[in-house]
Amino acid sequence: MKRRTVLAVPLALPLAGPLATALAGTAAAAPAGTAGTAAAGKVRELLAALTLDEKISLLHQWQPAIPRLGMKAFRTGTEALHGLAWLGPATVFPQAVGLAATWDPALIREVGAAVGDEVRGLQHERPAGWGLNVWAPVVNLLRDPRWGRNEEGYSEDPYLTGVISTAYAGGLTGGDPDNLKTAPLVKHYLANNNEVRRDQTSSDLRPRVLKEYEEPAYRAAISADAACGVMTAYNLVNGRPCTVTDLNSSVRTWTDRTLLNVTDAWAPNNLPAGGSQKYFDTLAEADAAILKAGVDSFTTDDTDGGPTAAAVKEALAQGLLTEADVDTAVRHILDIRARLGDFTADGGPYGHLDRSVIDSPAHRKLARRTAAEAVVLLKNDRGALPLDARALRTAAVVGPLADTLYTDWYSGSLPYAITPLKGITDRLGAGAEVTTSEGVDRIALRNAATGRYVTAGTGDGGAALAEGATAAGETEQFDVFGWGEGIVTLRAVANGKVVGMRDPDGDGPEGYRFFNDQDQPNGWFVSQLFRPEEQDDGTVVLRYAGYENWLGDAVYLRARDGDGGLVLGTAADASRYTVETLRDGVEEAVTAARAADVAIVVVGSMPFINARETDDREDMGLAATQSALVRAVLAANPRTVVVVENSYPTTLTWEQEHVPALVWTTHAGQETGRALADVLFGDVNPAGRLTQTWYRSAADLPSILEYDNIKYERTYQYFTGDVLYPFGHGLSYTTFRYGRPRLLRGAVAVAVTNTGRRAGAEVVQLYTRQRSSRVKQPVKKLQAFAKVSLRPGETRTVTLPLARGSLAHWDVTRERWVVERSTYDVLVGASSGDIRARAELAVDGETVPPRDLRRTTRAENFDDYAGVRLIDESKPRGTAVGAESAGAWLLFADADLRRGARRLAARVAKESPGGGTVEVRLDTPDGRLAGTAAVSSTGSRYAYEEVTAVLRGAAGRRDVYLVPSEGVRIADFSLR
Repeated sequence: MKRRTVLAVPLALPLAGPLATALAGTAAAAPAGTAGTAAAGKVRELLAALTLDEKISLLHQWQPAIPRLGMKAFRTGTEALHGLAWLGPATVFPQAVGLAATWDPALIREVGAAVGDEVRGLQHERPAGWGLNVWAPVVNLLRDPRWGRNEEGYSEDPYLTGVISTAYAGGLTGGDPDNLKTAPLVKHYLANNNEVRRDQTSSDLRPRVLKEYEEPAYRAAISADAACGVMTAYNLVNGRPCTVTDLNSSVRTWTDRTLLNVTDAWAPNNLPAGGSQKYFDTLAEADAAILKAGVDSFTTDDTDGGPTAAAVKEALAQGLLTEADVDTAVRHILDIRARLGDFTADGGPYGHLDRSVIDSPAHRKLARRTAAEAVVLLKNDRGALPLDARALRTAAVVGPLADTLYTDWYSGSLPYAITPLKGITDRLGAGAEVTTSEGVDRIALRNAATGRYVTAGTGDGGAALAEGATAAGETEQFDVFGWGEGIVTLRAVANGKVVGMRDPDGDGPEGYRFFNDQDQPNGWFVSQLFRPEEQDDGTVVLRYAGYENWLGDAVYLRARDGDGGLVLGTAADASRYTVETLRDGVEEAVTAARAADVAIVVVGSMPFINARETDDREDMGLAATQSALVRAVLAANPRTVVVVENSYPTTLTWEQEHVPALVWTTHAGQETGRALADVLFGDVNPAGRLTQTWYRSAADLPSILEYDNIKYERTYQYFTGDVLYPFGHGLSYTTFRYGRPRLLRGAVAVAVTNTGRRAGAEVVQLYTRQRSSRVKQPVKKLQAFAKVSLRPGETRTVTLPLARGSLAHWDVTRERWVVERSTYDVLVGASSGDIRARAELAVDGETVPPRDLRRTTRAENFDDYAGVRLIDESKPRGTAVGAESAGAWLLFADADLRRGARRLAARVAKESPGGGTVEVRLDTPDGRLAGTAAVSSTGSRYAYEEVTAVLRGAAGRRDVYLVPSEGVRIADFSLR
């Protein structure tokens, strides 16, 4: 049944639900108190005392000590994405996408507080690479599941991302903006969601996508004073590098607090002529633009601040900067340092924290709880889960991830590792037998020409691989792990270490050697990857498939003359190997599974291989070897549970159809195994929910470089196809019934009842859908959610905020927010695809009037388009539209031309030689031609001139199309 309510008055936003939880303890926009006043006074004192050279030295990431003023060295940029990273063993929580899968802002605030404590724990030692300005959380929206850094973000939805990031950042700060535990910043601003050519691609953000989708994710934690700044991204947005995108007119307007904004690593060096972006001629021009754009700290040249200082001084000498510009940035830096207690003897309220908080018993307990809450039950056919530990006599735990835990680039070092095998074995205890197999082949590689085997070293350090032995002993055996797309890793049986490449001799391909000395694939350039290529004679050659791109054609393994050492060569030189399979991994896993009461198959990704920073995914499925393992085990034992442990949506189409129970977890840190056991055996009722749409195929997605979610129908908001798992999906071991929603003033109330036999938590999700609008609206839009725990038979009324303002969209015709007069469906349910109850809300809002094109209209404020790109109108600011090809057009819908528009006036530029045109057409892109303006080359993309055309027949309410010829850039226009 539907309930209809008329809403004719503004609704206030009640501070309730997840937003209130995320903000709990965070003094949003609070006036500075005594501590804030003291900090401000210290900043003024120091700024007045610093020399110009000293001030310039503070602009670099590694700020030197200034002893005469009692200032210690300071560094921006401790990594704290899901735990303290890169500084030794520390508590490792689930990856960020797993944190968000809890849909539990109160819990995530606890996690942030724990990570903040551990960052503070090193303050008395201050090791290299440590600092209290932490680079977290990542709020880039997960609009495309192929993004290499999917593991670092929270969700494809801006509201959910805002709630979780505010909670995490609020925990990191400690909740008092005047007395910061740490100073987190959000990254990477803006629209950075592809790794392919990430420093050269431009993300086109039409105003609606910018205002409705991208900005809210960054704004949430900033406006709540839970984050202290942003890191700018590597990419360009609308043709302008994010490093010089104006933060003063956007980010800094979201709060009254001082922000410390930083560049991404080495990004300043991309800007000048010698860099990848070539946006300015010199580094001095680039650094001046960076400061004027509202960035305060340069992350570049590692620890060397010299190049930055020299460039800033040159910019001052050329008049590109004034000392006041430097003072502004330094003031921001000093303000954050003062609020961190950096200028006080005791370090402020958190000065007492020391190393003892790192990996504390409380943090271990929190890590286990968080990892368990992050688990998502994807499928559970006929009660396959939970498992009954008392009834199990045997269990097989198999798969390449069954007895290992992987970390990612931004993980800390695991203080200990509870693998799925260990967690399940410990949970079952001595009363059950647990068998295991990684399900991977064990092989030996015999040179087909010489008969000699590839041999590895023993001991932790291993040795350089060489061909030597004539028989396959233990040192000649390797376990082969398949990761998809033909990529494998080799683990030496001799010492259990992974084979990787390094260059100990430093003399080119002959110097690159392969050693079995790595615990797991790792490194900025992942060097442990190989691609076996089968030859016509049945032998294989081993192609080195690491991330390095400077090796040219010498990417095949060959045995060096003389000592047989494996080095690199061309395909013609490659050694040919006969692969001798000493153990069939699938057969071994099947044997274990067939004899067990239950088979648990643990498959998934390796975070340094399948996708990560600098590397987007191309294949969204399981690796072929892993899929084959799942199918074989299921055929051997119908009581099979599959655990998928990875960092992103996966096309589990076959598995969803055939496997009785599917469980997903991200790489969840040191307590992964116990958390999985807690869920599999029902000690914890799963309550994790997906934060992204899981598609059935990559064919459902446009190019990863298309950022217009509206036009290309990305995410649950606009996608209309059939999905594998909808946004918000996740099952429970109990069931829930929803009552009829009641529309209150500023809220929606719904009764939720646990109708099952187990206690459990339901994530109650509130969506809206606008039925009629001037523009294309989302299919659904998440407005609020609440995670509620209920005993069997218990009913609770859940109240979810629904503000009038949350129904608004960005009106491009008047460049402001608007709530339209319309009927809105109010949808309450367990996911975006599982709506349990609904009501109707009639809103007495505005009717957007017809466009008045007599006013000067920005070209970017179109309603639809083809064949164009959004581009930089000038280097400092502004967006124009450029025609990329013939057939380009811009639609300005429902324009009231009254009795007739007689003249087009447009500001245009054309860098390329030769002339062009801008046509005005009516009703369709090839409709009636009302007029044509001639465009001459202006010689520069930034040199605009006005062109005009006489119009005929342009009267009444019409859809107006501007049709520019290739190479023409339009900034704005009017029809009068």
